[in-house]
Amino acid sequence: MSNPSGASNPPGAKPLDVQALRARLVVPAGPYSALDVVSSTGSTNADLHELARAGAEDRTVLIAERQTAGRGRRARDWVSPPAVGLYVSTLLRPDGIPPNRLPLVSLLAGVALVRTARTTAGVDAVLKWPNDLLAGPQRAKCAGVLAETSEGGVVLGMGINVHPLPADAVPRAGEPAPTSLAEQGATTTDRTELAVALLLTLSRLDARWRLAYGDAVACGLLDTYREYCATLGMRVRVELPGDRELVGTAVDIDREGRIVVHTDGAGRQAVYAGDVVHLRPAAGQPRYGEGVTSGE
Repeated sequence: MSNPSGASNPPGAKPLDVQALRARLVVPAGPYSALDVVSSTGSTNADLHELARAGAEDRTVLIAERQTAGRGRRARDWVSPPAVGLYVSTLLRPDGIPPNRLPLVSLLAGVALVRTARTTAGVDAVLKWPNDLLAGPQRAKCAGVLAETSEGGVVLGMGINVHPLPADAVPRAGEPAPTSLAEQGATTTDRTELAVALLLTLSRLDARWRLAYGDAVACGLLDTYREYCATLGMRVRVELPGDRELVGTAVDIDREGRIVVHTDGAGRQAVYAGDVVHLRPAAGQPRYGEGVTSGE
């Protein structure tokens, strides 16, 4: 999404309660080693990379009220007006996880986002591979994930639109329209409560994943992600680096987190990274991610 020219705090939006967040999330009461909230920064992911280089501990969290240079995939801007959304990054240093399994943290984040949207905010939500949370009957974009390898681990960034975005925040061509939890009838827009729910859910998923040494099948992560993923069963166009693309039916997410596309005329291909455009449900294929109520 493009950056709006400017925005004031939405009506009724409360500042994040840093003391409440620390009391519920940071050791000894919670699973995180440190948590800070800043009023404004360029990018929470960029800041955590610096902290990682300085020796920050596993499960260090940084949340911003506002980002001036928020980033999505492929260095795209992420709209981050003050108090409108939840902009949170977490440093994960999972000992014993093979490096090739570290990218699976994006799947952990996606599952945590869906469960938070559904259970805490009461909003119908699904996932669009690889990193988008789609909400409401129109499946508009409500959140995104950016996972980046860092010093000894991964910096995992999540951005959620909680309150309505400014009118001049528009999607790029091929992207879903933006929406927010509030616009989809959220039962709560308290960003402190949403942050607690999201981070606790993420920590539980992360703990199970670590116990399985990063194996997405053994810990149940892959099956759960597939349940929530609305991309499966869709006709899709996958836009790849170098102005290449695949067109076909999304038929699976494999154990490495790749999307598997049954392409038109070229058989099955697994893709690590690309931009997916949903075209329409494939004839005779099941729709995934609809009405899923599986628990934690």
